[in-house]
Amino acid sequence: MSTNRRDFLKLAGAAAAAITSTAAAHAGVPASSVAKFDDEYDVVIIGSGFAGMACALKAGQAGKKVLILEKMPTVGGNSAICGGNVACPVNPVQAAQGIKDSKELFIADCLKDGLGINYPNLLCTIADRCNDTIKMVVDCGCEFVPNKMLFEAGHSVPRSYEIKAGTGSGYIIPMHNELKKLPNVKIMTRAKFDDFILDENGRVVGVTYRKGYRFDSKLQSDDIENKSGRPATVKAKNGVMLAAGGFSRDIFFRQAQDPRVVPTTDSTNQPGATAGVLIKALGIGAQPVQLCWLQFLPYCNPREKGFGVSVNFTNHACMDLGLVVDRKTGKRFMDEHAGRKIKSDALFKVIGTDENYPIAICDDAIVKAINPSFVKLPLEMGTVKKFDTLEQLADAFGIPKQALLDEVAKFNGYVKANDDKDFHRILTFNKGLDVSKAPFYGIEVSPKIHHTMGGVMINENAEVISANTHKPIPGLYAGGEVAGGVHGASRLGTVAVIDALTFGMIAGENFAKMQ
Repeated sequence: MSTNRRDFLKLAGAAAAAITSTAAAHAGVPASSVAKFDDEYDVVIIGSGFAGMACALKAGQAGKKVLILEKMPTVGGNSAICGGNVACPVNPVQAAQGIKDSKELFIADCLKDGLGINYPNLLCTIADRCNDTIKMVVDCGCEFVPNKMLFEAGHSVPRSYEIKAGTGSGYIIPMHNELKKLPNVKIMTRAKFDDFILDENGRVVGVTYRKGYRFDSKLQSDDIENKSGRPATVKAKNGVMLAAGGFSRDIFFRQAQDPRVVPTTDSTNQPGATAGVLIKALGIGAQPVQLCWLQFLPYCNPREKGFGVSVNFTNHACMDLGLVVDRKTGKRFMDEHAGRKIKSDALFKVIGTDENYPIAICDDAIVKAINPSFVKLPLEMGTVKKFDTLEQLADAFGIPKQALLDEVAKFNGYVKANDDKDFHRILTFNKGLDVSKAPFYGIEVSPKIHHTMGGVMINENAEVISANTHKPIPGLYAGGEVAGGVHGASRLGTVAVIDALTFGMIAGENFAKMQ
C-alpha cells in the first residue's frame, strides 16, 4: 500500500497526538503530595550535554545553587561524541579572512535545508547571540583550530569553527572542569529523572528522580522497564531546565513518528538517547513541535556500529573536497556539498535494497589538508582503505575501472574550472584540491539516524510553551535536541552545537536574574 506525503504526515501527527494524550493521563506530581523534599536547589537541569552544561555555567557563575541530573554513568551524552564543529555567522575569523556573511544568509541557509518550516525567531536568536556563546566556551578553555573556518555542507560560506579535539569532548571536558570549580554546582550521574512536580498554579517546582540508576541497553524500553535506583525528590526554587537530548535510540517513539524506521535501523547516538523526558514534558502540557522529522547523517560507515570513527573523514575529506560514486556505475550522483537530507535521500536511492553502498573517495593532498586525527583511526580500524592507484581502488570496491577513471578526470576538470556542470556543487573552497595525487583513499558510505528535529516548543528565552495556554509553562526551560523548531525538517551541520550551547546559555542567564 502506498502512502503519500500528506497521509504520512497525518499518520505521524496522529501518533504524536496519541502519545501526548497517553502522557497527559499522568500529568506530573502535585506538590501537595510531597510531604518533604529530599533536597532543594535553585536550578535543576536534566541532562549534561551542551545545553545542560551551558545553563549550569551561567547560573552557577551567578551564584545559583545548581543540580545536574545525568542518567548515564558519565557526563556529556551525545554532545561528547558528536563532531564538535560549530557554526557562528558573522564572526571575527570571517572578518579577518574577508569572508562575507550575514545573519540573513545564515537564516536563509537553515531555512533552505529545513524545507522552510524552521522557526525564524529561534534562528534569529542564535545568529544574534552566537559570538557570545563562542566567548563563553573559549573562556572555559575550549580550543578551536586557529584562524580556520570550515565550509560545511549546505552553508553558503565558511562559517564554522573547527574544534581542536575533533569531537564534542573538546567542549564537554573543559566545561565540566569549570563546573567542578564551582562549589554551588553539583553533577549527579546515574540519576534518572522520573517526573515533574507542579504546584497548584501549574508551575514546575521540582522533580522526582532515582539515585543509583543503572541504564540497561538490553531492554526494549529502558524508560518503561528499568526500575533500578532509589526514589528521591528535589525542589527547584527558580525552575527546571530540560537538556535531555533527542530520541534517536528510542525504538518505539522514533517508529511512532516515522514507521519506516525499524528497530534494527542504526543510529549515531549513544544508547541513552530516549524519549522519556520529552514524553513527561508533553504530559504536563508542553507543545510538541515537528516530532516526525528525523535526520540521517550521510557520512556514516555501514561496517561500524553507531557513530563510529569514520564520520569526520568521510565528511571533511571526501564530501567537502573529494567525490562520491555509485560503485555499480563509477559515476557521481549528487552534490556532495548539499545539505544532509538531500545527500541522505540520494544515498538511500543508490543503496537500494541490495546494499549497494556508495564509495567516497579522496587523495593524499586532501588528507594532508584536513585534521590528521580524521584519517588515523579509520585507517587503523580498516574502514578507510588506502591505494597506490585509482585502478586498485576500483578493483577493491568492485567499481567499473574505466568509468571511475573517467569520472575522476571529469571531476578534476570541474575543480580546475571552478564549475560543476553535473550537480552545481560550490567548488571555490576546494582551492584547487582535486583527486589526482596518490595514494588514494576510499570508504563505503551509508546514512544513520543522527538527530531528531522535533521536541517541545520554546521561545527566544528558552521557555517551554504550553499547548493549553500558548504561554510559557512557569518554571520550565529547554534547549538543544529536546526542543524543536530551530532546524525544521533537517538541520545543517554544526548548527546543532551552536543551538544547544546558545539556548542553554540563555536559560542560564534567565535563572541568574531570578531572586
